[in-house]
Amino acid sequence: MVVAIIGIASAGVAFALRDSSQTQLQREGQRLAALLESGRAQSRTTGVPVVWHTTADGFVFDGATAGSLPEHWLDASTRVLSATTVTGGQATLTLGPEPLIAPQEVVLGLDGEPQQSLRIATDGLRPFSVQPANSP
Repeated sequence: MVVAIIGIASAGVAFALRDSSQTQLQREGQRLAALLESGRAQSRTTGVPVVWHTTADGFVFDGATAGSLPEHWLDASTRVLSATTVTGGQATLTLGPEPLIAPQEVVLGLDGEPQQSLRIATDGLRPFSVQPANSP
């Protein structure tokens, strides 16, 4: 009986650990979508182009008000796997100031979790949304 209880508890812990990386990636994706929309709104409000791009230790919003948007991932293992535009090795998204922007996307993943990825995308009219990476 004791062995069965230990086996069930071990299985529960294994499932909980597996879900934590997917939850972390989902949190990063939702956060990035919200930050991109904030940058887009700021660009339209000020009339200044805002460009999001990756850096060695995170990302920046060029053209945004200094200090108004964060510049680091919540989890240091978060990586950009691909993007619509890559310039000089950096993923780049242009967020405005025009109300309509070009369709853009970025795919996020975590180090050590190659099977997990999320796509943050917009068609240029609607807000950025988070989807599984293999969806259209």
